[in-house]
Amino acid sequence: MAWFKKKPEAPEGDPKTVRTEGLWIKCDSCGAIIWKKELDETQSVCSKCGFHFKIAAKDRLGLLFDDGAYEEFAVGLRSTDALEFVDQKPYQQRLEQAQEKTGLKDAVIAAVGKINGRTVVVCAMEYRFIGGSMGAVVGEKITRGVERAIKEKAPLVVISASGGARMMEGMVSLIQMGKISAALTRLSRAKLPYVSVLTDPTTGGVTASFAMLGDLNIAEPGALIGFAGPRVIEQTIKQKLPKGFQRSEFLVEHGMLDAVVKRGEMKAFLAKSFEFFCGPVQ
Repeated sequence: MAWFKKKPEAPEGDPKTVRTEGLWIKCDSCGAIIWKKELDETQSVCSKCGFHFKIAAKDRLGLLFDDGAYEEFAVGLRSTDALEFVDQKPYQQRLEQAQEKTGLKDAVIAAVGKINGRTVVVCAMEYRFIGGSMGAVVGEKITRGVERAIKEKAPLVVISASGGARMMEGMVSLIQMGKISAALTRLSRAKLPYVSVLTDPTTGGVTASFAMLGDLNIAEPGALIGFAGPRVIEQTIKQKLPKGFQRSEFLVEHGMLDAVVKRGEMKAFLAKSFEFFCGPVQ
């Protein structure tokens, strides 16, 4: 028999037990180990290298609106499973799991509130909800966001975080590209500004439609932005892509975006943009 014995784990609730799970997070870029409280204070941006972690749609709205206060609208909309789609699991099951995980009914929040005293409509996409994919509900809520902006005579901001159109809804998901684009034409005719904020990732049908149609197209640092992914492109053209290809800095350099804006500077940048488009707050 061994002369040593493994010390048993302390029972749950024992004051000697130290729980560290979730208190420290490793940066995906530089590998630094960051205390979660510190990350919360920096708006989920690595203080060592500036890497922008993904954040929830509700957190984005809280950072942008004055005092974190806003009114959510079009809250009752839910996706249906008209195709009875099944891949690794039924689509209906995916919806229910995503709703339970995020506390949302679908992959976007539509809200109205004040940014530096100005009424603004903001639609923020939630990547944790089936990859932020765009189905009928996402298309309808962003369209209603456009209509609310016209009604309020207010600027519109759409914050994209999406893998693209939701394949489980087939052609219905693709129709949303044209639907939102048509609504944005009405916003333009009303002479109201639309600022598109692209975050990591913004790809597929979202990039191919409303995400690149802003009067101002801006992105967070390091965001992956494109239609097809870089691996698909490399396999198609049989060539190695340039360093940083499809990242926001690369796209600014090549004229596809207007600016790269750090998360902590986003609210001030938007407020200044609205003043340029609409004049001072009345």
